[in-house]
Amino acid sequence: MGCSQRKAPVEPPAKYKWYGHEVTASAYNSVFWQTDSIDPSVAAWGDTLKPGMKSIAVSRDLIKMGLTHNTMVKIDTFPDTFYVKDKMHYRWRNRIDIYMGKDVKKAREWGRKKMIICYAVPIDSIKQ
Repeated sequence: MGCSQRKAPVEPPAKYKWYGHEVTASAYNSVFWQTDSIDPSVAAWGDTLKPGMKSIAVSRDLIKMGLTHNTMVKIDTFPDTFYVKDKMHYRWRNRIDIYMGKDVKKAREWGRKKMIICYAVPIDSIKQ
């Protein structure tokens, strides 16, 4: 009886290194009184935010840690992957804002929480 020998699947090389970090998370909306912009749906990097998008704003100290534009972020308790699309005001430190469209009530009910986030940094951008 002939059997074919199977090889173990080869793992593709990792494209990202994931880092964990504790932050204070709150929520925000694309409404005039919550933004410095003329158009509240335009984020700091020029992306147009639309209700339902899985995006976050980050404090500028987190940008220096690698949470730059379009960084993939997993947020404790959320099943979805979010993307960094916006920057927060300079006064904030170690914070993220989760985008909740125009639903101000939902954002207020969500409140502010300490959470663990995991963010992806492309392997080829890490300095050796």
